[in-house]
Amino acid sequence: MSQKQPKNETELTNENELNTNPILSMVVEKDSELKDYLVQYVGTKLDQENVTVEMITEVMATEFPEFVLTVAEENFLLGYQQGINDVNELSETETGTTEQ
Repeated sequence: MSQKQPKNETELTNENELNTNPILSMVVEKDSELKDYLVQYVGTKLDQENVTVEMITEVMATEFPEFVLTVAEENFLLGYQQGINDVNELSETETGTTEQ
């Protein structure tokens, strides 16, 4: 007396998939002088014909860490400030007050 029960297939997403930015795997198009230089440099350095954003980021982090760190810090601080602004705005909305 076995009854087949329908399968409930659920797609599982692991942490690596969740935190992967698809832009990182994009091949960089050489549409400016700087991009052309970076693609050539990274392609030569890593011996790759098609260079992705992730490859450029890795090379920049290795060879110019102070630049990458500055961009990361700025991004973190802007995100943190936006979070504070969102909390303040939500609080004002809930209490029905606005700053003037």
